[in-house]
Order: sequence, then structure tokens, then C-alpha cells
Amino acid sequence: MPALIFCVVRFVFTPPAEIATGLLTLPWREPLEEWDDDRIVEIAQRGISRHIVRFVVDNGRVYALKEIDERLARREFKLLRELDEMEIPAVKVLGVVVDRGSGNTDLDAILVTEFLDFSSSYRALFSHPRGVAPTGRLLDALVELLVRLHLAGFYWGDCSLSNTLFRQDAGTLKAYLVDTETAELHSSLSAGQREDDLTRAFERVGGELFDLEAGGLLPEGIDPIEVAEEVGIRYAKLWEEITHDEVFRPEEQRYRIGERLRRLNELGFDAEEVELLTQDDDKVRLRIRTRVGEPGHERWLLYGKVGIVAEENQARALLNDMASFRGHLQKKEGRPVSEAEAAQRWLAGEYQPVINAIPGHLRGRLAPAEIFYEILTHRWFLSESAGRDVGTRVASKSYFDNILPKVPAELTEVVDPELALATPEGSPPDVPS
Repeated sequence: MPALIFCVVRFVFTPPAEIATGLLTLPWREPLEEWDDDRIVEIAQRGISRHIVRFVVDNGRVYALKEIDERLARREFKLLRELDEMEIPAVKVLGVVVDRGSGNTDLDAILVTEFLDFSSSYRALFSHPRGVAPTGRLLDALVELLVRLHLAGFYWGDCSLSNTLFRQDAGTLKAYLVDTETAELHSSLSAGQREDDLTRAFERVGGELFDLEAGGLLPEGIDPIEVAEEVGIRYAKLWEEITHDEVFRPEEQRYRIGERLRRLNELGFDAEEVELLTQDDDKVRLRIRTRVGEPGHERWLLYGKVGIVAEENQARALLNDMASFRGHLQKKEGRPVSEAEAAQRWLAGEYQPVINAIPGHLRGRLAPAEIFYEILTHRWFLSESAGRDVGTRVASKSYFDNILPKVPAELTEVVDPELALATPEGSPPDVPS
């Protein structure tokens, strides 16, 4: 009697893995391209990938599944986990599924990542621009991400718009890395390695914009070559600002150090180590070792006060509105109002009513914190025009009637509406180190 051979699919998931238990019942032994499961969803304006990539929704979360050689999948799994530990904006990896074959069938591994909620591909941003073309904001976001990677010793090897997703952040864009197949992590990068990454970025960004132009999606007046060249120009300016040494007189030391640190913070970077070197001419050389991860102070402050998850610029705007609301309360009630009381009253009386009032068919267009920020901005413009404060209620109605409907449906709108409404607003921001 022949021996029975049991083939076992192996799942290598990051802890805590409980959130992914529903994925275990997917048809892993079949080629990903042939899957027929009710949890499979299509993503509008998805990016281009050289591999088979499909998306599934389970327990209110959307996951991206990429079929790839096991060695590359395990390597990318490791790199994405390291990026997460360094607090660099990238998709969060959930795990790798290997040993999927049965009998004579040999299937590649599948890398599982969490889909980035409220994100857009560069194609979506150019296809549905809100006002002017997003070229400048998009390049700034891409360059900032590349600088963060290089400071961490991370050679991308395939820096491109296709390998990046973008989130709205209070009028700006924030870039997230989504593909590390060609990446390498070193203790530090040489100038040659950084230059090679920039050369590849120029080639890929230029090619992607030529593709958009051929498809009629690139606005008139935008030259793909000029835009691609801007990557290197903007990178050089940001890298110089962050890494250059400053020389000054000893009596200037205190305010010059403070000024430099403020500039770094405004750019979204933090100082890990400050070194002062005395030169032969009695002047002082300031050398700052820049911390790779984003400070995230405002994000954590907002979350600690009212439990709202937001990007850094959104959090700053909401905290400012909270402070203004506290001043209004103290003046109106003629008594001191603590920060804790003001925060809870702001949440219940200002923020939550606005979020609850978002029309059902428009939910998911933007993150709640971004919607509230845009309403604050809209309120300011309406008040300037009216010569008086029109109030949040009037501004919200005007925004929901005239502005939010023009925002293109975001990528996660494929999720069933009932399921989307049940999904939490987000996870707490990463603990700053």
C-alpha cells in the first residue's frame, strides 16, 4: 500500500497574527490569477506591477497579495519589517505564504501586505486632479521618502511613481513605499549608491509620465523630461539642507543650533545627535546626525487627547482648532477650561458631528481627519468672503454639497459600504523612539 503524503501550506505571519485568521481559508493551492473567491475585490486606478497582484477584503481590512518567487518574497518580507521598525513610511507587511504546490504543481510564494487606506496611485492623482496638476506636491513627497530611505542606508534600486502610494495630508501629499524587490539595506550609503538610485528614479519617472502622456492623462504644459529632472534637483536641495555642516562663532552657538533644529523639524525630520567641533580659527562647526523616523509628536498628542488617528500635518491643524475652541469656551463661559475638558467638548461638539454628517455615498473619499481639515480651510474662505465667521455647520454643508462630491472615489471604495462603515478609523500611530 503506497504511503500517504500530506502537503502542508506554510504561513509565516508577523505577530499579532489573529487579524489574519480569516485569510487561512483562501484557495492558496491554486494559482493566484485563477482564484474565484467572494472576498476578491478590484481596485480602481491601481498601480502597475510586473507580478500577479490581487486584493482581498477580510474582517473589514483590505490586503494586497503578490505572487512572487519564495526567495524574493522572504527577502521583501524582511525588508518591509525593518522599514516598519525604522518608522519609514511603507506598506505594512503581514506575512508570506509558501509551500503552496501539491503533487507535481510548483507555485510561487505569496507576499501579503495590508492595503494602505485612503491612498492613491500617481495615475489616480493625475487622472482626477483636484485643481492644478499635483506634479510639485507629488515630487516633493517622493523625494522626501527617498531621502529618508537613504539616511537609513536603504538603497531602493527601483524608485518610481508606480512603486509608491500617496496619502493626502492637510493639503500636502505623503509618499509610502510599496515595493522592495530590488532594495538593499546597508549601514550607510555611498554617494555613488545614492546617485545610482537617483539615475534610476529619473529614468522611471520620465517613462511613467510619457506613458501618461500617451494615454491622454498628463495635463498640457507638463514635460516628462523636465519633471523627471526635478527629482534630482529637489533631492539635492533637501539632502543638503538636512546633512550639511554649519560654521559659526561661539557666541552664535545657542540660537544657530535652535534655528537649525527648527528647520529640520519643519521638514519632518528630527535630530538624533548634535556634535560641536571647535576649529583652529576658534569658530564652531555644527554637525547633526539626522534621525530617520518622523517625530510624530502631533500625531501622538492628538491620539492621546481624543483618540483620533491622523497624519502629522492633519494632527497639527486639528490641535490648533482644538486650542482655538478652548479659548472660545473660556471667553464665552468666563472661567478657565482645562485642556482635557476642552478636548472632549471639541470632540463631541465640533469634530464628531462633522464626521457623522458626511453623506453615506461620499464616505471613503478622504480620511475623516483630512475632511475635517478641509472643512476648516473652507470655513476660512467662506468667512473671508462673508466678512464674518460663518461657523462650522454652514461650512460643512457647503463642503459636502460643492467640494467633496468632486473628490474622486478613493481606492478603498471597493469595500462593501456596510463593511467600510464598520472599519475602525485607523490604528494608533507608531510609538516614537
